[in-house]
Amino acid sequence: MAASANRAAVNGAAGSGEPEASRDHVIIFPFMAKGHTLPLLHFAAALSVHHKSLRVTLVTTPANLAFARRRLPGSVHLVVLPFPSLQPPLLPAGVESTDALPSMSLYPAFLRATALLREPFAEFMASLSSSPPLVVVSDFFLGFTHGVAADAGVRRVVFHGMSCFSMAICKSLVVSPHVGGGAAPFHVSRMPEHVTITPEEIPPTVASFADPDNPIARFMIENVESTDVRSWGVLVNSFAAVDGDYVASFESFYQPGARAWLVGPLFLASGDTPERDEENDDPEGCLAWLDERASRPGSVVYVSFGTQAHVADEQLDELARGLVRSGHPFLWAVRSNTWSPPVDVGPDQGRVVRGWVPQRGVLAHEAVGGFVSHCGWNSVMESLAAGKPVLAWPMMAEQALNARHVVDVVGAGVKVDAAVGSVAVVGSAEVEEKVRRVMDAGGEEGRRMRTQAAWAQRAARLAVSDGGTSRVALQKLIGDLQESY
Repeated sequence: MAASANRAAVNGAAGSGEPEASRDHVIIFPFMAKGHTLPLLHFAAALSVHHKSLRVTLVTTPANLAFARRRLPGSVHLVVLPFPSLQPPLLPAGVESTDALPSMSLYPAFLRATALLREPFAEFMASLSSSPPLVVVSDFFLGFTHGVAADAGVRRVVFHGMSCFSMAICKSLVVSPHVGGGAAPFHVSRMPEHVTITPEEIPPTVASFADPDNPIARFMIENVESTDVRSWGVLVNSFAAVDGDYVASFESFYQPGARAWLVGPLFLASGDTPERDEENDDPEGCLAWLDERASRPGSVVYVSFGTQAHVADEQLDELARGLVRSGHPFLWAVRSNTWSPPVDVGPDQGRVVRGWVPQRGVLAHEAVGGFVSHCGWNSVMESLAAGKPVLAWPMMAEQALNARHVVDVVGAGVKVDAAVGSVAVVGSAEVEEKVRRVMDAGGEEGRRMRTQAAWAQRAARLAVSDGGTSRVALQKLIGDLQESY
């Protein structure tokens, strides 16, 4: 009973007590998926740059340690917790990140394994009892961190890796599921009147949330939902110019007093720039290849579907044909190690890369004119910050909502006609036509997309500059936390 009361007091709205000046330690605990981890690595770096009086600790696991260490300044301390083993063993040894899963069928088992990190995390937090941290910033998947933090008398700020736009829609549809038939757009409860989506854009996990046989939905209900909405606040990797209209809707799903803190784009907030010496130093020579095409600014289309989406060989074939027929040179990051293009791709036509691609450097390159993207939120942020329009091709999770955000709200792209999770193949003719639309800088549609992308680029950089909305939000987040004890 005492623990429950303590949790309600600690992770509720800010109190009126005297500030505890000694609380200067921020604990950051990312979920073990690259798209969730990278923004929190940037957040840790941003705190080190802009709040030097704070001590920052990032919690990770053995197989993720090197990835984190390479991307963090030396001032950020790293704590390594052993990654749990399930009984009977279901995950291969050393698989501690979703991108390392041999099959996404193991994803539910991976989620269950991460929940077992509660005990070692509690032991770590107990070791800090003589000098309690200021806050635990943790991924929403790691719901156990809420109770552990509360038992230690520490606020918990939750991180989703999504925009307010997408998060508010998802939460609305969980609370009030869509029951209409057909494919017609519908208004989403609690969202501004202009926000409509189609049934096929509802994220699969949200659509099956009430299904007792869906293991991911079950995990969310049992381990995530109740702790998420009771968090002290929400850290959001976005900025007010593109996401501010949806903050009130999103915050309405949390307890009174909880705020959404828009502090992104976090890779810009950390002072990170796409330099030539960035991680792994461009082993595939992508930037040098783009340099050879710099005399034709905006001529290259960059293609990447992230680190998790599986794309069938048949779809890769059609995409390859469409890219070649578009007449635009392309740089294409492909995950598959077995697929080969069905058409000859000459050195002047394109480049297929299977290793690491320095994506922010590629998007910032003057030779690149557009981005064929799965619309993971990190990729959307990177494309907008680079001022590049998007051919949106959502593959999973909330990516269809991100696509609607960038295409219909920001106005910086077009979308393929394919539903998330559909087995239907997008044909080469559609690929060719839509790549040309995105890359046609001279046409009215192309000019409009570029104007909006350039506006978003300016807004992103202003947001993280001195006096910008994201910089001020980060300062106020730390200040409000310090005053809340």
